[in-house]
Amino acid sequence: MTQSTLVLGGAASGKSAWAEAFLENDGRPMVYLATGRILDDEVAQKVAVHKKRRDARWRTIEAPLDLAPALAGVTGDECVLIDCATMWLSNHMMEGSDLVPAREALLTALRGCAAPWVIVSNEVGHGIVPDNALARQFREAQGRLNIALAQEAALVVQVTAGLPMVLKGHLP
Repeated sequence: MTQSTLVLGGAASGKSAWAEAFLENDGRPMVYLATGRILDDEVAQKVAVHKKRRDARWRTIEAPLDLAPALAGVTGDECVLIDCATMWLSNHMMEGSDLVPAREALLTALRGCAAPWVIVSNEVGHGIVPDNALARQFREAQGRLNIALAQEAALVVQVTAGLPMVLKGHLP
């Protein structure tokens, strides 16, 4: 398995299911780092769908803001899925965090992770320019985060309609 993988895609593109299947094919114990916060019924239903797809081989750790301790706690005998960078970024924006140090801390934690990692992230740059400042700030921050993650990853895959297209590297 590739040591570092970024899986990009639009909302409901199949990126999380693809990333899960990618890790399940590896055969190692799997760690799921969940970044989402359940703030309403719609999110709760989406989380339930994600949980239902994962069986007992997955160990789940809730990490909505600080991924570094969770990444430091996995071993080289495991593989880790972070789902997703977009929720992680949203959480930081809602908290009023300084995004540049938060992003750098995440990148440092990924570099130091003993396990192969896969991080899922939304591609938000294909739509129209948002009509409000906060949405434009988010789109810009997400774009910068995706660029940094793509530079860090050995494999970058874009998933559209459940189908993977390799943008960087090679599928094992």
